[in-house]
Amino acid sequence: MARKKKFTKKITPKPSLMQRLRSNFFTGLIIVAPVVITIYLIWTVVTFIDARVVPLVPGLYNPSTYLGQEIPGFGVVIFLISTAIIGALAKGLFGRQIIRLWENLIGRTPIVRSVYSGLKQIVETILSQTNSNFQNACMIEYPRKGIWAIAFISTASKGEVLQKTGEDEMMSVFLPTTPNPTSGFLLFVPRKDVVVLDMTVEDAAKLVISAGLVVPPTKEEITAGAKPVPAK
Repeated sequence: MARKKKFTKKITPKPSLMQRLRSNFFTGLIIVAPVVITIYLIWTVVTFIDARVVPLVPGLYNPSTYLGQEIPGFGVVIFLISTAIIGALAKGLFGRQIIRLWENLIGRTPIVRSVYSGLKQIVETILSQTNSNFQNACMIEYPRKGIWAIAFISTASKGEVLQKTGEDEMMSVFLPTTPNPTSGFLLFVPRKDVVVLDMTVEDAAKLVISAGLVVPPTKEEITAGAKPVPAK
């Protein structure tokens, strides 16, 4: 007759006071750190702009002249209004002529033209709201089979690139680096080797920037109301 096995309940040791304090500290740090850093960065930018814009405002139009103290953010408001006015003027014929003359002058200046053109391309890439933005986040096998990397789909490949490869369909994808996603590699990958992800481009960028520590929720979790959580 077979003997009955005796099962014993495994007792999990209760966390010590130091372990609970450590766990609570890191939980609070995850919540507090992003808030503090965000506030600090915003305040730094506001202070930086105020320090350079406010001195250019005539005292007659500066509220601090009448209130006796500086108003934080006043320089930012002036900067935003001035930038909008410049943008409106630049859309006109006269404004376009001025911009063309300015860029021709910069184009003839060594070193300065390289810096200006590089900065202009970066700003246009970041602020552009046209179809030149990345379409989707995806995964590709890189740098070899079996190793997957996050990438962004730029567009469907056309022209000579598609003709020379002999593939029926190719995708132009941008493979970002960690933790700086603005640098990376342009790859032309067969469409069948590109795995399109459900996550947004913004969520994929967060995953890349955090080196995989911040994992966006899946489509099912989003439907259930889940939020991005740090990877364990």
